[in-house]
Amino acid sequence: MIDRTELWIVIIGLGLGSFGLRFAFLGLVGDRPIPAWLMRHLRYTAVSVLPALIMPLIVFPAANDGQPEPVRLTAAVVALGVGFYFKNPLLAMVMGGLTLVGGLYWFA
Repeated sequence: MIDRTELWIVIIGLGLGSFGLRFAFLGLVGDRPIPAWLMRHLRYTAVSVLPALIMPLIVFPAANDGQPEPVRLTAAVVALGVGFYFKNPLLAMVMGGLTLVGGLYWFA
C-alpha cells in the first residue's frame, strides 16, 4: 500500500509540472508569434497522445493478465484501417468500438 504522504507528494509534483508546462507556453510565449517549424511539430502532439494512451490497453490488456487478445487486436486494426481510409477519427473510434463490443459478445 502506498503511503499518503508519498501520494500527496506525487499529486502536487504532477500538478506543478503540468502548471509549469502550460505556463511556459501560455504565460511566457503567449504574446509572441511561434515559428512555423514549431507550430508544425506541435500539430502532431494531439495525434500522438491518443495512440500512446490506447496501445498498452491493446497489446497488454490487464483483463487477460497482459496477454494479447485477438478481439482487441482486430478492433484496433479496424479502427486504424477506417481512420486511414476515410480520414475520419470519430468514425474510426465508433467502428473500432463496435468491433470490440461485437467481438466480445460473439466470442463470450
